[in-house]
Amino acid sequence: MATIAPIDFTNASYALAAHYPSQWPPDIGAEVAFAGRSNVGKSSAINAITNQNRLAKTSKTPGRTQQIVFFELQDSLRLVDLPGYGYAKAPANLRKHWQEFISDYLSARQCLRALVMPMDIRRPLTELDIIMLEYCWEIELAVHVLLTKADKFKRGKALNILQAVSKDLQSQPQTTVQLFSAANKQGVDEARKHLTGYLHENVVT
Repeated sequence: MATIAPIDFTNASYALAAHYPSQWPPDIGAEVAFAGRSNVGKSSAINAITNQNRLAKTSKTPGRTQQIVFFELQDSLRLVDLPGYGYAKAPANLRKHWQEFISDYLSARQCLRALVMPMDIRRPLTELDIIMLEYCWEIELAVHVLLTKADKFKRGKALNILQAVSKDLQSQPQTTVQLFSAANKQGVDEARKHLTGYLHENVVT
C-alpha cells in the first residue's frame, strides 16, 4: 500500500471569500468542506485542526459566515468553510441564497472530496443535520462527522453518544464519526488523518 504524504495543516492560509460561483477558485486539486448548523463550533474546529486561532472567523453571534471561504493548504489542496445553516434570525432571502449557494457548491464542485459536519455532541443529528446528510448521500459525497464540544461530558457519556450516533449512521456508505473538542484538542489528530485521506484521493488536474 502506498504511503500517503502528510499535509501540514498549520500552513493553511486565507485565499478568498466568495458570494457567487463565479468567484470560486479554479476547480482543480482537491477540497474538503466544513458545514454545520450555526453555533456548533465549525470555525473553532477549523482553527483547532490548523492550529491557528483566527484563521476561520468565530463569533458568539450565530450565522456570521455568509460566504464560502477558501483556505489554501498546499499543491492546490484546500479547506472550505461553508455558511452555517439553520440560523432562523437571518432574513428569509438571505437564508434562501445560502441554501442554493451551498447546494450548488456541493453538487457542482468537481474537486470536492468530502464534507466535514461538526455537530454539537449535546444535540447531534438534528432535523437540519439529517437533511444535509441525506443530500450528501444522494450525491454520493463522503461525510465525516465531528461531535464537537466533547469536553462538555465525561468520557464515558461522550463515548456512549459516539456509539449511538455511529449506530444510526452505520448503514450509510462513506460516513464516519468521531469525538472532537477544540477546547482541549481532543480528536484533532484523528480529524487530520481523515482530511489527509480525502485530500489525496483522486486529485483533479
